[in-house]
Amino acid sequence: MSERQTTDRDALFELLDGELVGHLAAVVDGVPIVVPMGYARDGEHVLVHGSTGGGFALRAASERQVVAFAVTALDGLVFARSLFDSSMNYRSVVAYGVLEPVEGERADAALLALSERLMPGRADEVRATTCKEIAATRVLRLRLDDVVMKARAAGASEEPDDGEDHSVWAGVVPLGRRWGAPEPSVLTPAGTPIPDSVVALTTSTEPDDKLH
Repeated sequence: MSERQTTDRDALFELLDGELVGHLAAVVDGVPIVVPMGYARDGEHVLVHGSTGGGFALRAASERQVVAFAVTALDGLVFARSLFDSSMNYRSVVAYGVLEPVEGERADAALLALSERLMPGRADEVRATTCKEIAATRVLRLRLDDVVMKARAAGASEEPDDGEDHSVWAGVVPLGRRWGAPEPSVLTPAGTPIPDSVVALTTSTEPDDKLH
């Protein structure tokens, strides 16, 4: 629905900064491919990464193909008095463009930005990335120029004289998310302290129960 489209850049950035997974889509040899992946926003770009050993994203970048990158946040289910009028409260964005490789020192900064978005503070707690690991990883970015964002944030469609039976419950069931209790790996010695990055993540109190 066109009335749900918004060009508010602050709303766009809030959505991208509040989610962790997007879906990258391209056409390879006439076949559509969609892959979910973690991402980070760096100003007016979305950052993703892949292996230098192959992958459709690197091929799309090298061939200058237009790709699509989509992110959706489901905020709640809308229960109306008919299935036809029931809906979802959501925010979604689809960005179109050509993936650009991030090179040199900018690539190092981009990889750190990805890490900090997904696991804030973790880079300071683990060993340094090896040269072999760096060589095996490529960072790609997609500029947020051609984007379509839509959102719904409303209750059930109803009017006092709509002819519906108002004794049937209608309303919104909000959806929230929380991180669970940390679960150590099988090779982590018993009693190993939980690192600060994990403690901070699992005890964060972001608004609207988003990603905590």
